[in-house]
Amino acid sequence: MGVLADLVREGKVKAIGHSDVSAATLRKAQTVHPIAAVQNEYSPWSRNVELGVLDATREGGSALTCFSPAGRGFFAGAVRNFDDLAENDLRRSRPRFQGANLQRNLDLLARFEALARKAGCTPAQLSLAWVLSRSDHVMPVPGTTSLRHLEANFAARELAIEPPILAEVDHLMTPQAVAGARYPRADSGGGRH
Repeated sequence: MGVLADLVREGKVKAIGHSDVSAATLRKAQTVHPIAAVQNEYSPWSRNVELGVLDATREGGSALTCFSPAGRGFFAGAVRNFDDLAENDLRRSRPRFQGANLQRNLDLLARFEALARKAGCTPAQLSLAWVLSRSDHVMPVPGTTSLRHLEANFAARELAIEPPILAEVDHLMTPQAVAGARYPRADSGGGRH
């Protein structure tokens, strides 16, 4: 952090950001230099930032940019069957998309889709609106493969989802309800499966 702070002072770097950082590490970094942005995964089913990073970014004046706010396409309905994933699709290695975990998560998705219908939007839009509702400093960064999805993603900014529906998302998509870890366990050699 000291070297990065020196580069900012020298005008070689405009701002400093972090990715997948813990709250403790972020707070330590903030004592050396302001952190402009932190990038972490955040969606209704990936809520690790609520264990301290959300508060630490707010308190330190850092933007929280959230990748995979639609759950790696899960809330967009992109994954209904493991066998439909391309051989090189990274989601094949993610426990949430495998076997009994996928089936349990699809059951959750059906309930999430009902909430989206109640809100008058798509499930992906509900996921984005939920992320946006967390705080003014939170900015989802959804990926997309089509202009239609891009337009729907932008439209999520304008949605006025009723607080009771957002609360239902909170109660439905608890860390205990979601089946499977975000990433595969590291093997004994330190790599990923």
